[in-house]
Amino acid sequence: MFEPVIPYLFVLAVALAGAGAVRRIRMWRQGQPSPVPLWQGLAAMPRRYLVDLHHVVARDRYMANTHVATGGGFVLALVLVLLVHGFGLRTAWLTWPLLAASGLMAVGAAFVWKRRRLAAAELPDSALSRGPWQRLPKSLLAFAVGFFLVTLPAAGVLPEGIGSGLLAMLLLVVCAWGLAEMVLGMTWGGPMKHAFAGALHLAFHRRPARFGGGRDTGLKALDLDAGKLGVESVTDFKWNQLLSFDACVQCGRCESKCPAFAAGQPLNPKKLIQDMVIAMAAEEESSYHGNGHPGQEGSCRSGAPGLPMVDSILDSQTLWSCTTCRACVEECPMMIEHVDAVVDMRRYLTLERGKTPGKGPEVLANLIATDNPGGLAQASRTHWAADLSIPLLRQTRTTDILFWVGDGAFDMRNQRTLRAVVRLLKAANVDFAYLGDEELDCGDLARRLGDEATFQRLARANIHTLNQYRFNRIVTTDPHALQCLGTEYAELGGEYEVMHHTELLAELHRRGQLHFTGNGKGRLTYHDPCYLGRYNGVYDAPRYLIDQLGFERTEMERSGFRSRCCGGGGGAPITDIPGERRIADMRVDDARAVDAEVLAVACPQCTQMLEGVVEPRPEVKEIAELLLDALVVADAPPAVRQSTEEESAHV
Repeated sequence: MFEPVIPYLFVLAVALAGAGAVRRIRMWRQGQPSPVPLWQGLAAMPRRYLVDLHHVVARDRYMANTHVATGGGFVLALVLVLLVHGFGLRTAWLTWPLLAASGLMAVGAAFVWKRRRLAAAELPDSALSRGPWQRLPKSLLAFAVGFFLVTLPAAGVLPEGIGSGLLAMLLLVVCAWGLAEMVLGMTWGGPMKHAFAGALHLAFHRRPARFGGGRDTGLKALDLDAGKLGVESVTDFKWNQLLSFDACVQCGRCESKCPAFAAGQPLNPKKLIQDMVIAMAAEEESSYHGNGHPGQEGSCRSGAPGLPMVDSILDSQTLWSCTTCRACVEECPMMIEHVDAVVDMRRYLTLERGKTPGKGPEVLANLIATDNPGGLAQASRTHWAADLSIPLLRQTRTTDILFWVGDGAFDMRNQRTLRAVVRLLKAANVDFAYLGDEELDCGDLARRLGDEATFQRLARANIHTLNQYRFNRIVTTDPHALQCLGTEYAELGGEYEVMHHTELLAELHRRGQLHFTGNGKGRLTYHDPCYLGRYNGVYDAPRYLIDQLGFERTEMERSGFRSRCCGGGGGAPITDIPGERRIADMRVDDARAVDAEVLAVACPQCTQMLEGVVEPRPEVKEIAELLLDALVVADAPPAVRQSTEEESAHV
């Protein structure tokens, strides 16, 4: 047959792949410097691939098994092909495992073909990309079947030299095709590009703390003394961000879970990542064969490394449609950070161009002038608590629990939640205090709208205030404040133990300091806030508390880490980008689908968004309000018992 040709095919394929790797690395290095631990990252890469990446892939069992068969079969087969056919080590210990690995890869390729056939025929709106991806099953089969057949004589299954010259030539073409797609395609482009870029992305990930079961969700601080603030062109990203974009496998998991895309707003997170790749490689949108940004599918734009992203390949409304819910990040098997990219580009639009849409300029002006988004007098922060006798921390100087009120202090609806929490803490005899008018906005809204300067000013002012006092923990009802104070202040020098009020209340109940009647009736469902769940990993405490109340708790189809966003994060209600539907309406539809009578919430933004949905709909109740309704106050001091009963009746 053509056995002597195979080593030369390998040498040629590896040489061309090496040239492609150099070209691709130069493309990534167009980005800004980002120091990475080179050898430590490379050493950690195998575990990150086999454990962390596959933990995400395994959520889709079909594709998990398929990927193990194709990926595992290919890696093993490639090594064995090199030994058997490249170096001539034709022993049974190598040839038979090569046949097995090739066969396994062929089985995986068949499953890839089945998934793509169904996507093309039965699921015309599938999130899977088409175009070059449609040839992937054929390329996998070409490599697997080609080298399976040429190994049969080496394994002694068929006699040497069997087959005509024409058959041998055909087999050579098949093997060359498989090698070209599977080896050259890793570095020169095509469906296998993700294998090369993805491996290096895992090694040089800009958030290594995400691996090994960790959590890293805080936005990176911006150097306000830099020459350019934010990202204008694709080369303003860090080089390992460009690497991460190139690792995208275009599976569409992010697209399928994005609330803005589902609502018909002009954002498809998969297309957004590919927009960056198109700009980095100076290509046209025609090179992308997946679903586009809703309402913009007919466009045909091109990008280039030196051009502004917005105005060339991107529409600014795409960036402002994002709710920063991290559903895309949570779903991505390649662990790409979509939200970081969105906020980086927003920063440029806000700080350099002053182009924040909707009510954004007004809200940011209010934050600058009055330290709250509503432009209200700072002294009015304490009006909600005038009759509650809550100690001010500037008077006590020390406390066990610092109650961070947040901007819910200015909203009458959310004041009910704050008052309920205060009553519960008093019933449990907790030592707590609050800052009163010393507390400023935490800066979440400014940061998500791209105004990093205002965020850092607010954060540093709050850190200065907090560092004057002694306390053990900060407790807040606002998951956005939880994220800022507990995660994002640390980079600016403010490291605190911060917890959500449901975590503290669950702890108090377990200790026996709170008791509830358990007389709740009807069906209840709980909405996981994005900033409480996906950002901070708090899923159990709210459910534990609800389960003490006697309701029939049922889960919506999208719950836990796959919860659908309420539409209130990332400044989305302020920028107000139009779509076909409101995200909050879709979330309430999820609750209606399980016949819920009560929709329990644990976030001020979620409360406002979901209560804004027109009736008939489930009654929206904050968990603290439900707990106060069911609080057993018999063992509480008389003054607390009387005030708690009055507050429960009021709520």
